[in-house]
Amino acid sequence: MKSIKAVSIIFRIVSCWWEHEPGQHAVAGVLTSHKTQKMVSIILINFIFLFFSKNINAQSPDSIYLNNIKTVRLYSYGNQLGLPVIKLNSGDKVELHFDDLDADVKYYYYTYQLCNSDWMPVDINSLDYIKGFTQVRISDYRFSSIALTRYTHYRAVIPDRSSFPTKSGNYILKVFLNGDTSQIAFTKRLMVVDNKTSILAKAIQPFAPDLFQTHQRVQFTVDIKGIDAFNAAQQVKVVILKNFRWDDALKNFPPTFIRGASLEYNSENIGVFPGGKEWRWLDITDFHLQSDRVLSADYNKRSTEIYLKPDAPRDGQRYVYYQDYNGMFVSSAIRGYNPLWETDYATVYFSFVPPNGNAYTNKDIYLFGQLTNYNYTDSLKMKFNPDKGMYETHLFLKQGYYDYTYIAVDKNNPEIKNELDGNYYETENLYTILVYYRSFIDRSDELIGITTFDTRTDRPGLSF
Repeated sequence: MKSIKAVSIIFRIVSCWWEHEPGQHAVAGVLTSHKTQKMVSIILINFIFLFFSKNINAQSPDSIYLNNIKTVRLYSYGNQLGLPVIKLNSGDKVELHFDDLDADVKYYYYTYQLCNSDWMPVDINSLDYIKGFTQVRISDYRFSSIALTRYTHYRAVIPDRSSFPTKSGNYILKVFLNGDTSQIAFTKRLMVVDNKTSILAKAIQPFAPDLFQTHQRVQFTVDIKGIDAFNAAQQVKVVILKNFRWDDALKNFPPTFIRGASLEYNSENIGVFPGGKEWRWLDITDFHLQSDRVLSADYNKRSTEIYLKPDAPRDGQRYVYYQDYNGMFVSSAIRGYNPLWETDYATVYFSFVPPNGNAYTNKDIYLFGQLTNYNYTDSLKMKFNPDKGMYETHLFLKQGYYDYTYIAVDKNNPEIKNELDGNYYETENLYTILVYYRSFIDRSDELIGITTFDTRTDRPGLSF
């Protein structure tokens, strides 16, 4: 909205500029000639053109722009819980899956947009980082067969041999209609790595007394012998992800020490994350075989509605380990159906009961996880029902096994977010470290190293 208002003001300036008689135009009290007026107008129009050109190409990563698109997945080949990463010049593949609820055949295409480490598009020609065709049609699709909900499932294995990235770095995979890049359907993050570093990392408890029992600190060392870094502190950038999430990624911090070709990140204020708790779970791999989390269900001729048992805060409970998907979900079915085009959709109703049945003051409550694309949009905000004393929302979900949680966002400062299940240093989490590098002659950030590790390998039961 701010961008639209800014452009609107510019148009008003140009319009008012031409409404005056020639030779009587004034800017900041200075009279200008018709020639000067024309020159300034051309500059303003060019600015508008460049402004729109930049914003048309700068779609946000991991966003869905069409309401008929559901269950968008991009993951490493054969692993629904894998980060979408491929090695440069290798045979690595990722899988793209999505459903179109219009249940017809459309001409979907995809392309790559190279980005820097902050996911801002790089201003270079696509031919400089794509070999082959810059657009590829998704021709692998199947109609849903036995599901009540009609949809068309589309699938692609990426990269295609006719089109693949030639540079390492961050990429936004754009899927669009009819070969027209302005008709964006959705975008997903994709990473291409050219391994030139080694990374040693571990998770420890912070020493700070107020964080010792609730947070985890990532301590790591990056060996950069494989690159020619003249000024490593400026040329090397590091990003830390918790459970493959980008909404709370840590970045833009310098190394604590530089010892030759080794960068050490072990300061007390680097890589500190709240521990969280094992995620809540929902098993809807079979709509008729109701799992422990399901309260009731309505089975209609053309649809299914599933009502879950109300959730309550778990921050006062003792920590107990159980295996989870770290916020992600897996499309699956237990009756031997193909989870891609034979499983069904249902409207799933979630509810959360706050303490004493009273709404939180100055906080918005969100259902959160990969099932909501890790977003905090208004449509995902839960509504408080004063008659029931609980927050409520619903999602249209495909059969599968889901992880989720609830997050409170401060209304006055949306940057303050807290999980309502509490934080525990024992919690099992996945951490990913990404290392980027840019030489003084490059125009984009290279991804030169990546590692993912688990905070726990013992898998205990009750934690004392």
